[in-house]
Amino acid sequence: MSLLTPEPGLLFWMTISFGIVVIILVKYGFPPILKSVEKRNNYIEESLKSAREAKEELSKVKETSELILADARKEQRVILKEASRLSEQIMNEARENAVIESEKMITKARTQINADKEEALKSIRSEVTKLSVALTEKILREKLSSEKELMGMIDRLLDEIEISKS
Repeated sequence: MSLLTPEPGLLFWMTISFGIVVIILVKYGFPPILKSVEKRNNYIEESLKSAREAKEELSKVKETSELILADARKEQRVILKEASRLSEQIMNEARENAVIESEKMITKARTQINADKEEALKSIRSEVTKLSVALTEKILREKLSSEKELMGMIDRLLDEIEISKS
């Protein structure tokens, strides 16, 4: 017996045992293996499909988030412009109010100054009148110290009154 040339009986029994093993494998071994391979294949395909859907969903979410972000930026610009406009408006109103208030204060001060000026002039006139009367009284007392001079002055005044009435 040589190792390289098998005997026909051994070859026969090896072929029969190989056939029996193949039949048993085909009948009982291959179907569960094929089922598990097919399950694995289906699982992989479903996973790939889910991954594609997730990728599409992610891209949609990304696009949506970019749109929302762009809208938020636009709204931010609008709000900033509005805030700037409002601050300018408030500052202008404050300036206008300050000008109006200062004009009112100036007008009131001028009115008060004029009133005080008139009051001072009245007071000065009153004082001048009192001084004039006092001074005239003193002068008349000195000049009219005698009764003769006093009577002459009274006559002159009565003549002036009569002249002015006619």
